[in-house]
Amino acid sequence: MSRLDPDKQARLMIRKPLVSDVEAIRELINDSAELGKMLFRPAAELYEHLRDFHVYEQDGRVVGCCALHVYWKDLAEVKSLAVESQLRGKGIGKTLVRAALEEAGRLGVGRVFALTLETKFFENLGFERVDFDALPLKVWTDCVKCPRKDCCDETALIYSLSQDVSTT
Repeated sequence: MSRLDPDKQARLMIRKPLVSDVEAIRELINDSAELGKMLFRPAAELYEHLRDFHVYEQDGRVVGCCALHVYWKDLAEVKSLAVESQLRGKGIGKTLVRAALEEAGRLGVGRVFALTLETKFFENLGFERVDFDALPLKVWTDCVKCPRKDCCDETALIYSLSQDVSTT
């Protein structure tokens, strides 16, 4: 965020969430779920996985969120990416995904995938399409429990961290 003017920089922040942010995260995710863009997430699940998240705060309010879930030593998933509806298209989602990719790099994870209906968004960030068969850990741990498992319309994409996250 160093490219922002000091006044704007003070109002914008990506950070790790607090337990007090769970309700805002839940609302963001469930608003997107109502539009059919992702699955609903109960508050209990969000508390359990709170440390997976980053939040985007603007003027003291959480207006975006994104989680990075590590599956194995070389594989993590970007998930639960949601931005307040009136702020979509302003780079918040891109900034959150980049923060997740940077965290994956710090953790030493080599590849990050996303299952999404927003294929172009992720392709513009350097993710490439793959078959679901390339993600057996995801399929056998989460997809088998998904209510859409028999009619999944998401696309699987993967990002190799050998790419430079800061320039993508």
